[in-house]
Amino acid sequence: MFSTIKVGHPAPSFTMKASAAGEEKSISLSDYQGKWVVLFFYPADFTFVCPTEVKAFQARLKEFNDLNTEVLGASVDSHHVHRAWAESLGGIDYPLLADVHHTLSVDYNVFIEEDAQSLRGTFIISPDGILKWMCVSDNNVGRSVDEVFRVLEALQTGKLCPIDWKKGDKTLN
Repeated sequence: MFSTIKVGHPAPSFTMKASAAGEEKSISLSDYQGKWVVLFFYPADFTFVCPTEVKAFQARLKEFNDLNTEVLGASVDSHHVHRAWAESLGGIDYPLLADVHHTLSVDYNVFIEEDAQSLRGTFIISPDGILKWMCVSDNNVGRSVDEVFRVLEALQTGKLCPIDWKKGDKTLN
């Protein structure tokens, strides 16, 4: 299984079940047209590193929303398992997509077939559905939500941003 996902091209569309704020919902990427989307994959619910990331995105959710951005998490677990796990974490308000058939993780080229789970992949999608940034890493190391937020703010300037650019810094054009 191989995907040809590329930055600067349309992000793969999807429609799937999710647990969102304790409710079962059907979520499509097209639901978020006109908004930025941060889509992140994690290996599985009820693991060790994953709750630190899921809770970190929850802690910054209002800041993401203030930037016209929706956060979506995804793993190979069912929406039922997502709901139970989110409750055990004290509640997660953004949707956790249930990629039980692995189609989403294959489309985003993060699926590990021999483990039947996803790598840690983070994707930023523009309001018009274009993939603007992606970062995929080994499952042993959690991602930086601060870095995702920094990159999102830089992308939203529409300008050239130098290394370590932060909101308020000068751009290059």
